[in-house]
Amino acid sequence: MTQATVSELDERVPGRRWTVRLDAASRGSAAVRISCSRPACAEQRLPSAAAGRAAAVAHLKAHLRAAPAPRAGAYCACRAAGCHTHLPDTGRHARAEPWRCGGPVVLAVITNRERRWWQALECCSRCAAATPGAKTAATSRAPETADRPNTPAATAAETGASAPPFSHPGQATAGPVPAPRSAPVRRRPQEAKIAQRIIPHNLRPVALRDELIELGDLFRAYQQRSEPDLALLADLQERKAQAFTTWADVSGIMSLRLEARRAEQAATAARLQHQQRTGGITGGDGPAVTRLLTVATQWDHARSVLAHVADHSPLPGPEARLLVLMLTLRTAHTGTGNLVGQDITTLGLTDPEDLVEKLTGCGWLTLPGTAGDLLSSRPENPTAITVPLLVPRGDGPSPFTFGKKMRTKLSGWAQKIVSDRKLRKAKATAGTRLLALTLATQTIPSGRLGPGGQGLALNPLAAWVPVDSGELPHLVDQLTAADWLTEATLADTHLTGQLSERILPLSCPLPGPARQVRPDTEPVRDQQDQAGRLP
Repeated sequence: MTQATVSELDERVPGRRWTVRLDAASRGSAAVRISCSRPACAEQRLPSAAAGRAAAVAHLKAHLRAAPAPRAGAYCACRAAGCHTHLPDTGRHARAEPWRCGGPVVLAVITNRERRWWQALECCSRCAAATPGAKTAATSRAPETADRPNTPAATAAETGASAPPFSHPGQATAGPVPAPRSAPVRRRPQEAKIAQRIIPHNLRPVALRDELIELGDLFRAYQQRSEPDLALLADLQERKAQAFTTWADVSGIMSLRLEARRAEQAATAARLQHQQRTGGITGGDGPAVTRLLTVATQWDHARSVLAHVADHSPLPGPEARLLVLMLTLRTAHTGTGNLVGQDITTLGLTDPEDLVEKLTGCGWLTLPGTAGDLLSSRPENPTAITVPLLVPRGDGPSPFTFGKKMRTKLSGWAQKIVSDRKLRKAKATAGTRLLALTLATQTIPSGRLGPGGQGLALNPLAAWVPVDSGELPHLVDQLTAADWLTEATLADTHLTGQLSERILPLSCPLPGPARQVRPDTEPVRDQQDQAGRLP
């Protein structure tokens, strides 16, 4: 009896089994490839692991839908592999015991914890129930009994009184099939990391290890933010530089010291980016200033327009210089622009109509009508003006390198200065407003006048503001009375002073000395990359 049953098991067809795998497509790439053990399935390549997992699961489901139902007479594929997926290796012959199989044949699906492969196989229900994480996709039907002989053996086989097809003849199966066991949870000791480095659990001092663990958590939390915070990133990079320097001191690992220097450079770059994006540059020990023009390139463009007007003004005097400056800012991009009468009448000019006629008479300005029409125009019907000197020509370079959006910002900045409420209330002259514009572009970030805060030389200042030396003290007094200047001192060769706090947002700081890089550090090659680099 035993020999016949064993022979019957050996004659069964082996259970089907196929595997879908997810592997990296190439080194250093996020792309993945999907392979299937079925010969007819072609290899697939996808751009990411998430897309690869979705495609692999869909591929396996397609196989399950197309595959026929499990065969009741199939040999347990799990047993053919020694039942290694659910039996502990307790002895040399433990996995070869056939009596452990039993129950109807099912089509089971198993996968590993990392979801790198999926396997479908025909096996008995007992093996499926004993395999951690296995899911049953289909179950075989009971064999037909119409042609079976009505014998006690056959009846016993149908009712389960004797051993089932997959059981050893000496082991009978009774009762319901046990439910699948849940996959065991592997509890590994948690490894703290920062910048792809494992923090040793025995690192001393303990305060350093706690700081590194906290920084790692903070960097990972920062990476999950929907919006960047460059000020916070700079603080984290500074803390990382200090912590890695201490770590290098206690461990003697040179790469940690290099990482600390890179963190210092990243902190500097992130803080500079934050200042340029927000316009917040700290002057001395005071609070950060939010400027109307936010970055150094905009400040340079403002000074370039003032220098261009100083060299190409067609008429002498501060009134003509101020009007030419404002018209240049309106037409700097294409040589044309729109103007209304209020744009000119608020400049504090003595005779604006006569000045406009002089500009049109010398050919510097072109109008579709008269100067009176320009002064009477309103916002709903502006006057189109043209400055031929600024019209782009294909055979020559443009006097300015900024575009349309930058021109609008510069024009708004200048208009805000010359139409300042306190200057209008004091009825400041055109020379005073021109001096206010000039001084706003000749300060350090704290608001002190001149390079390094040492004051402005009077000779260069006279080229920008064409007034007599005897008139300059009156202009300075007007700016002081209008709360533009404080601590103003006019000497024989220099003008020193400080822009008031309310004017600092309108200032365009002069470029400071180039940042010095220590000989033992690498220069910051790209501020964008350094600030965006995260552990």
